[in-house]
Amino acid sequence: MELKRLEELDRARVNAFLISRWFSLEMLVHGETINLSNVQGKAILESGEIIGMITWRTLDDALEILSLDSLHEGQGIGTILLEQAVAETKKQHLRRLVLTTTNDALRALRFYQRRGFDLLCLRRGVVDKARKKKPQIPLTGENGIPLHYEIDLERIL
Repeated sequence: MELKRLEELDRARVNAFLISRWFSLEMLVHGETINLSNVQGKAILESGEIIGMITWRTLDDALEILSLDSLHEGQGIGTILLEQAVAETKKQHLRRLVLTTTNDALRALRFYQRRGFDLLCLRRGVVDKARKKKPQIPLTGENGIPLHYEIDLERIL
């Protein structure tokens, strides 16, 4: 496995990976549209192919994780990428690492809480509003759970 900054990779490949996981390069968080085609982050490659990626942006005193994807769950790829975000947070002398997920993402909630993140905020109906701007957002998410809420998590460093 090889770890690379996104800036070191062909952006078309990065964008194709993001689209395959998120349906577009536009992500809606708290009603804000974020263009993933120019965010920072890192990727893990195996035999030259992207098998995992994390993206982030800096907000005031926090590094915000925008996406974290692994094609091979249970092999430590997500943990390695999360550790890269922790290192970047420290490098920028920031005190918090934050992210937003949705109410159906039970595996993600488990993953992050086991790695020191606390639940911070639940935003009712935000996903329903986002769906009006981005109709690709499904009505039902993982495990058949109706998709309605955003959940913010935080890890203080």
